[in-house]
Amino acid sequence: MKWSVYALRSVSRNYIYVGLSLDVERRVRQHDEGREKTTRPYRPFRLILLERFETRAEARRREVYLKSGCGKEFLKRISQQTREKNKAEE
Repeated sequence: MKWSVYALRSVSRNYIYVGLSLDVERRVRQHDEGREKTTRPYRPFRLILLERFETRAEARRREVYLKSGCGKEFLKRISQQTREKNKAEE
């Protein structure tokens, strides 16, 4: 099984969540169902980033980077591109 780092963008508010999991589909569902206290007020979410790693240590390093200042800027750019793409498809 591979570890995944994922980023979720709140559809309703200016909020990006970064997490680490072996089962991303389950984790995203938990966030969207409001089963996670920290993300409950920001529902619903869109998955904007998914990266897979062989080890938990590799995934954790990437998660820490994405939560840093540089990583947050990177995610903001991805989030903006995702929004623009979604608008163009409507």
